[in-house]
Amino acid sequence: MSTFGGLNTAYTGLIAARKGLEVVGQNIANANTLGYTRQRITTSSVDAISRVGLMSAGVQAGQGVNVDGVARLGSAQLDAQVRSSAAGAGYSAVRSNALTAVEGSMNEPGKNGLSAQLDEFWAGWHDVSNSAGDAAPAGVLLGQAAVLTTQIHQGFQAVANQWSTTRGSVDGMVSEINNAAEQVAALNVQIRNAQTAGGGANELLDKRNLLTTTLAALTGGTLVDRGDGTVDVLVGGNALVTGDSAQKLVAVGARTLAEGGPAVHVEWAGKPAAGPVAVDGGELAGAISLLAPAVTSGAGKGTGGALAEAAESYNSFATDLADKVNAIYSTGDNSTKPNQNFFLLAAGIPAALSLSVIPTTAAELSTGIAANGALDGSTADKIAQLGAGKAVTAGGAAIISPSADWSNFVTGFAVKTRTELQHASLADITSNAAVGAQLSNASVDLDEENVNLLMFQHAYQGAARVMTAVDEMLDTLINRTGLVGR
Repeated sequence: MSTFGGLNTAYTGLIAARKGLEVVGQNIANANTLGYTRQRITTSSVDAISRVGLMSAGVQAGQGVNVDGVARLGSAQLDAQVRSSAAGAGYSAVRSNALTAVEGSMNEPGKNGLSAQLDEFWAGWHDVSNSAGDAAPAGVLLGQAAVLTTQIHQGFQAVANQWSTTRGSVDGMVSEINNAAEQVAALNVQIRNAQTAGGGANELLDKRNLLTTTLAALTGGTLVDRGDGTVDVLVGGNALVTGDSAQKLVAVGARTLAEGGPAVHVEWAGKPAAGPVAVDGGELAGAISLLAPAVTSGAGKGTGGALAEAAESYNSFATDLADKVNAIYSTGDNSTKPNQNFFLLAAGIPAALSLSVIPTTAAELSTGIAANGALDGSTADKIAQLGAGKAVTAGGAAIISPSADWSNFVTGFAVKTRTELQHASLADITSNAAVGAQLSNASVDLDEENVNLLMFQHAYQGAARVMTAVDEMLDTLINRTGLVGR
């Protein structure tokens, strides 16, 4: 290599060190940027010029360094683990949050729960049986019965409201999915063009990685790398994003719990004939599973959507309470309204919402058999025994108390909620571990960047010193040769 070539070698060192400083500066500037992946310059040495022929120049040094590019220090494997765990965590979180909200509305156990009000209701019948013909305990009983029916209404309505809230979130998720898919398709084009032109696309890759993680958390979507800088996003095996194009989803189905109609699902916009899109993970799948209709018969009874099954349990409880109380109450009679029922269930309305009390005054309340006198409290005592679990049929078989039915429902729902919470907790741990592994590999370490900053700074200074030394050598050769002795 000639002396003049030494200037070029030092110059390539300056360029490489300056580029390294620029990349370190970019890393430090984005240390707190969500989704940013740290970067490093990649370099390679420049070989010496090969010379052939009779006049060999001997051993030659290389000609400096080439900056090959700026590497993005991400891991495709760790990114895939983050997406997979995000899908599981999203599914469990939606279900556990909804079931926890419904469980909270029950206020069980506690003095504000339906169990406590049932106890007051049965105690009211016991007081009436002991003071038949007295208006005070009869009035208290009717007030307690009104509170009981109101609590049943409110419990059912809380489930219906949670159903509507979850249904609204499905529309929001679908909108977010469509928006993210469009952005991924647009980024695919930009990344492909940048890489084809030989430019860098690291920041674009970071943005796309965030969006695909969002899509995975919402839909359980998986990625397929096409090798040309673009990726496909598959939802349930169907392509949501293909290269530079993205399809749109639309939510279809009932808008309220009472509406009925087709089960809530998602379809491709403008392609209803294609049928429902299988969403096999993520928040959207969790919400859709909650909104499934109840299964009221057959081998799968009770295996429908958790919210619809809870609402159906309220209806079953209201019906059971009315039937069992009415079966005993109607055996008594009242001088003004003989053989009437105590509870009324209106047709065409959910039982939990239509349940009401027929007697409105103490005079209308039947406490026993009229033939036994106005002070007979036998009917009221039988209903009190029903609450205590001591009532029997005409054949002597025990009648299950409505309080026991309610307790079984609350216990079963609590177990289901606890199970979902455990699933959510485990999924969250897995997701956090995957994110932690990703961050440990890809996030910016300011201590490391400061070391690199000093390294490139000294490299720049060293290259500049080499250039100065070569310049002094050339100055001696050009300006001072032949001047010896002057």
